[in-house]
Amino acid sequence: MPKYVTKQRKILTDYLSRHPDESISAGQIADALSDQISKSAVYRNLSDMESEGKVRRVVGGGSREVVYQYVDGHGCEGCLHLSCTKCGKTVHMQKQIADRLVDSVAENNDFSIDKGETVIYGVCAACRKA
Repeated sequence: MPKYVTKQRKILTDYLSRHPDESISAGQIADALSDQISKSAVYRNLSDMESEGKVRRVVGGGSREVVYQYVDGHGCEGCLHLSCTKCGKTVHMQKQIADRLVDSVAENNDFSIDKGETVIYGVCAACRKA
């Protein structure tokens, strides 16, 4: 935890907390906040927040782009995530379904899934309809 929260850190945290179900690149964040926070401050704070477990850093599905998701106060730890490759929305898989999937893989494949580090990529219902 940082010793103090700077104005830039608060702006970034507020922005991320308004987009909890999205995976957003540092560039997208910097563009959205360009009138309030410097690009270097975005990168520096995201790095610090990742170390603190407040954001999750993921390489986007089907690309090499790094995206971030705000997880502080969100209960993400131990959740399987579903991420839309079209719009970037990321949601938690329902716990009961995730547990059944993890148990089935463990039983049938002798493989243990780390739920907190697993993202399943696909296309959300809204993007399928569009």
